Amino acid sequence: MSKPVLVTTSELPQNFLEVHPHNLYLYCKSYSAALRANSAKTKTRAEVRGGGKKPWAQKGGGRARAGSLRSPIFVGGGVAFGPSTDRNYNQKVNKKQKKLALYHALAEKSANEKLFVIDTVSIESGKTKDAISFVTALGQRDVLIVKEMIDDKTYLAFRNIPNSYLVEANELNAYLAAAYHSIVIEKAVLDKLTKVS
Repeated sequence: MSKPVLVTTSELPQNFLEVHPHNLYLYCKSYSAALRANSAKTKTRAEVRGGGKKPWAQKGGGRARAGSLRSPIFVGGGVAFGPSTDRNYNQKVNKKQKKLALYHALAEKSANEKLFVIDTVSIESGKTKDAISFVTALGQRDVLIVKEMIDDKTYLAFRNIPNSYLVEANELNAYLAAAYHSIVIEKAVLDKLTKVS
């Protein structure tokens, strides 16, 4: 396997460098929102058990009228404005913005000397120790490795390393590119990205 080479900003297309960072912010915000479990739920007065009988007469008691003991004003009643699973947290981001966000994330990594290109990422032995030595040689805190097509041996080698994450080209997105300290990308994948731009 060849040695990763640093990608400078001069090697990237000009439009990578001209992207406004707000596109990356919007994409990361949308990505994070889509990850929300949306499992928080409280019962409304209609869903709480009981409360069918009118607690006291409408008039003559000197107290405020009450139709049910499961009203939000009573202990044991429903919650008035609690969270609901009906809420949709998805935020729309246009295709063009997604693409621009990825360009900016890659340009930012390149400007910080954290973007590396390699002919091919392949651990033919399938051994984790070989993958660890590859990651350690980079001298980076953590690394996102982008491969055009993941083979079984390479997957097995990288799957248990906590400071690296192996993805195929079609899985690469701006959030992952921004989240990791550095990126190692196969030349074929980078060429495809720069040609599309």
